[in-house]
Amino acid sequence: MMTTVMAAAVLAVATGYLIFAIFAGPSPAKVRAIENLTRGSRAGTAKAGALPATGAAKIPKVSSLSKTLVTKGSRARLEQMLARAGRPAGWPLERVVTIKVVLTVVSPLLAMMFILRATSPLIAVLGGLFAIILYFVPELRLYSIGVERREKITLELADTLDQMSIAVEAGLGFDAAMVRVAKNGNGVLAAELIRTLQDIQVGQTRRVAYEDLVERTQVPDLKQFIRSIIQAEAYGLALSSVLNTQAAEMRMKRRQRAENKAMQIPVKVIFPLMLCILPVLFMVVMGPGVIGIIQAFAK
Repeated sequence: MMTTVMAAAVLAVATGYLIFAIFAGPSPAKVRAIENLTRGSRAGTAKAGALPATGAAKIPKVSSLSKTLVTKGSRARLEQMLARAGRPAGWPLERVVTIKVVLTVVSPLLAMMFILRATSPLIAVLGGLFAIILYFVPELRLYSIGVERREKITLELADTLDQMSIAVEAGLGFDAAMVRVAKNGNGVLAAELIRTLQDIQVGQTRRVAYEDLVERTQVPDLKQFIRSIIQAEAYGLALSSVLNTQAAEMRMKRRQRAENKAMQIPVKVIFPLMLCILPVLFMVVMGPGVIGIIQAFAK
């Protein structure tokens, strides 16, 4: 009886959420009013003038069905996660939205199946947790891609700043040095620099383009560097000295992160050592002696 009640509750919650996802959202009049109020603002101009980075997938238009089934807030959150993940070619917004719509229906049904056919409460709970995790698979995957991308940008930043510093000291301007580094590089940071240069070419101010770069990447070290560049341009400081200082600081931070990871290795090795290596070692070393003791007492 309890299992039936729980299954009915899960089904009711899933049905309610599906109905809410279909019919919820602001009215068309309110949407038009908000668009009219925000038209021409800096955020809207930055969004409209942004170009896709080289090698990145173009942003597809979401179909009317997906707009109906997924709320505006959910689409905005997914689009933000896609932007921070670099808009991978295999994960366009339309596909992610379709997967979310399918999982909205599949996850409650899967949870109900686990609950109805479970032989113990633990299996029912594990089945429900598995269904919940399944529902958030797209967000987890996009978050993982974003974390890997931020790590790559953090590793590439010190070398990129060294190259830009050398180019500026050789006589190039900051924009020309950024162009040379972006064209010669083949990593994630080089693609983001190309995207920033494209934003500047289509009419965005440098400050807005730099802030969009920080918003897309979410890398603290890059944010610090962009702040230094913006302040140097505002106060008329020499960019060569700023680049040298930032490059030295980024190299020091990269070395400190490497040392920190090296110090974490002994702690991380303890659990595999205790669970996998030490039991086998005890069996090899103490096994013959234990067998000999058993045979001696058996006689």
